[in-house]
Amino acid sequence: MRLASALGQQQQRDRCGNCIVGFILEAMKPVRYVGKTEIFDARLAELNQVLIFTGLELGKDGQLRPRPVAKTLTEAEQRAGRLRSELLKRNVHPDVLRFCRSELLNENCFHAVLEATKSVAEKIRTKTGLTGDGGELAEMALAPGKTGMPFLAFNSLRTDSEQSEQKGLLNLMRGMFGTFRNPTAHAAKISWNMTEQDALDLLTMASFCHRRLDNAARTPRTN
Repeated sequence: MRLASALGQQQQRDRCGNCIVGFILEAMKPVRYVGKTEIFDARLAELNQVLIFTGLELGKDGQLRPRPVAKTLTEAEQRAGRLRSELLKRNVHPDVLRFCRSELLNENCFHAVLEATKSVAEKIRTKTGLTGDGGELAEMALAPGKTGMPFLAFNSLRTDSEQSEQKGLLNLMRGMFGTFRNPTAHAAKISWNMTEQDALDLLTMASFCHRRLDNAARTPRTN
């Protein structure tokens, strides 16, 4: 409360919001959150839910950018409603919706895609105890490796067909990480053309991966 009061008083003296903008930029510098990615993402999501009403958005790089202004809560919800409605029609896995909730509120396709792919990686880590990420994590968890046994198996692996399915699902997840996670994680939002249709398809693919991972069996190698 004291911070809000101090910023409010300074804004009244300056007759502009420069002090608040400066505070946001300083407080949300990415370097402050090294090793604290989840905290940064949570604060970023909460902040952007407010900034949408001022015509601004704070990016992953800690910089503010203009965006269409939402004038009412109803308008903000409507922006998210269309995309969320389509996902519900597709019966998308609840874990995808859970990881994307704040991004869907602002109908931010760029970050929705990023969070969806991160949610798949998180499920793999949770089920295996591994600590990698992206395609490397999928390879460690789902490939037979030197032992001939993956950490997670989608079937009994007894037949050539079942082994092919295991490899195919590995390649699907590895391809998803390579195609969507890496570009969105390293490219500026303004240079990544993520359409609503692309986002819907990717979120549906992430949903399929979640359902298969839910039913994957931990092998003796996991223990």
